[in-house]
Amino acid sequence: MEDNYKSRGLRNKLVQKLRTKGIRDEVVLGAIGKVPRHYFFDNALLGHAYEDKAFPIGEGQTISQPYTVAFQTEKLEVKKKDKVLEIGTGSGYQASILLELGAILYTIEFNKKLYEKTKMFLPQLGYKPFFIYGDGSKGLLSKAPFDKIIVTAGAPVVPTALIDQLAENGILIIPVGDRETQKMLRIKKVKGKITKEEFDNFAFVPLLGEQGWN
Repeated sequence: MEDNYKSRGLRNKLVQKLRTKGIRDEVVLGAIGKVPRHYFFDNALLGHAYEDKAFPIGEGQTISQPYTVAFQTEKLEVKKKDKVLEIGTGSGYQASILLELGAILYTIEFNKKLYEKTKMFLPQLGYKPFFIYGDGSKGLLSKAPFDKIIVTAGAPVVPTALIDQLAENGILIIPVGDRETQKMLRIKKVKGKITKEEFDNFAFVPLLGEQGWN
């Protein structure tokens, strides 16, 4: 694996494109600019690594569109040392961005093959979250509460377990809708009260599990 001048140049162009699409957080953009996205692609798709598109990674899953990753990350308002729970490890690309922001990251993957692959791969890049294989729709009660929770799969409803596991002043970002399109929601817990904001529509793979799609 090599991160050469050309790759860095393509990442810089991607960052500029994300700026034109409305991403304003320079810390988030800086993280996008650091993580070598081409490392997450099979050789046959390498030429597409810095396009602002989602691509298949096997097991019926995708590596998310960079704009989607940047959008969710920006809305999550991650601060250094925040304890973050990621539901849906997938390729590990989103996890890498969160780690670049200084998060203490717990990441759960429902698919055993993806979990095993990413658990082996990500540390090779220097990214070392806490990997968990299991049902992310139920959160991770043993490590709760979390400052931030990010769900990288489309849910039919907001799992109550995730709201329960939010810390005071915590933020949950989650796409909710049907299997085709979802509305991005940001949920905050302030003094025990829950507030909800709605953003644009997105298209994620389905969230599987007890509180997701069966």
